[in-house]
Amino acid sequence: MDIQKKSLEIHEKLKGKLEIKSKIPLKSIEDLSLAYTPGVAEVCREITKDKSLIYKYTFKENTVAVISDGSAVLGLGNIGPEAALPVMEGKCVLFKEFAGINAFPICLSKQDIKTTIETIKNISVVFGGINLEDFKAPECFEIEEGLQNLGIPVMHDDQHGTAVVVLAALINSLKIRGLAKEKAKIVINGAGAAGTAITKILFKYGFKNIAVLDSKGIIYRGRSDLIKEKELIAELTNLDCIIDTNFKSCLKGDLKNALKNADIFIGVSKGNLLTKEMIGSMNKNPIIFALANPNPEIMPDLAKEAGAFIVGTGRSDFPNQINNVLAFPGIFRGALDIKAKRITDKMKIAAAEALASVIKPSVDKILPSPFDKEIVPRIADAVKEAYQE
Repeated sequence: MDIQKKSLEIHEKLKGKLEIKSKIPLKSIEDLSLAYTPGVAEVCREITKDKSLIYKYTFKENTVAVISDGSAVLGLGNIGPEAALPVMEGKCVLFKEFAGINAFPICLSKQDIKTTIETIKNISVVFGGINLEDFKAPECFEIEEGLQNLGIPVMHDDQHGTAVVVLAALINSLKIRGLAKEKAKIVINGAGAAGTAITKILFKYGFKNIAVLDSKGIIYRGRSDLIKEKELIAELTNLDCIIDTNFKSCLKGDLKNALKNADIFIGVSKGNLLTKEMIGSMNKNPIIFALANPNPEIMPDLAKEAGAFIVGTGRSDFPNQINNVLAFPGIFRGALDIKAKRITDKMKIAAAEALASVIKPSVDKILPSPFDKEIVPRIADAVKEAYQE
């Protein structure tokens, strides 16, 4: 039986993956009085006097909302809130299993930036953190930015969870290859949520030579069709693009042109866009992260045949899976523990370095298994230290 059919059967049998369980047993009148009326009234009175006591007397301090509008779910696209709910449930299960965090799925029926921001603001009092999930670009950028002053950490995992794990994978890959980050030439194919966040974190970490492509080709200063976020990418990338009136020095063209003499390919785009010939045009021992799901930009075995030194993938059926589950549980664990008001760039970089440090890397194991119990506490400690700094 294939995995899709098995998944359908178990979801039908269990009616989803989540349930709510009381911490207080309800076996007697006294139990009812403690959990609800009249006892709960005293808890309400205390919080009325000091709103910060909500952290002391409720589940807020260890609870995250996993929120989506269903506009960019997995590789399925804009499938709507109803079809997004199984994914949000799954994300909540991962929060609980890997970091002991209670998480609640919320799917919004309206895909509107202003409505989304206001809705999340209005319900945020219940939660210690907000995990934004599967919002399409460019709307996701504005939504996340509009929620940074809630007083609790808000993170769009499709952006920053992906970026943190990619950075960790690169840190270990460069160790194995013996290549300095300042000398590495990187090509990122895909300028959506993940590609934009990867570009930003690599630039902040010290990578200098980065080229980013969208569906129309290489992004460069002066390209007339760039939206706001891609204009920012143009300012951070394309090392040869010297500012002049004609932009003659800019690297332009398609993926084939971008990959000549490159060291690293990071694909967060569509399947089957990268060819063996393109890999052959890269520098010796190239690093290939083909992360599109379910069909990567190139299958790992074909990339190896073409001369790839290290191959990372978004799939679980090949070595070196690069998956967000390695990052977001530990990041939120640390942020909740320290009651962080936001998740900063320093915290993300600290998370990546901590993740990379969990194992001694090899060509076929650049990242630890998601089931490695060391991951979450090590990331959480690094995130807390970075926030305090």
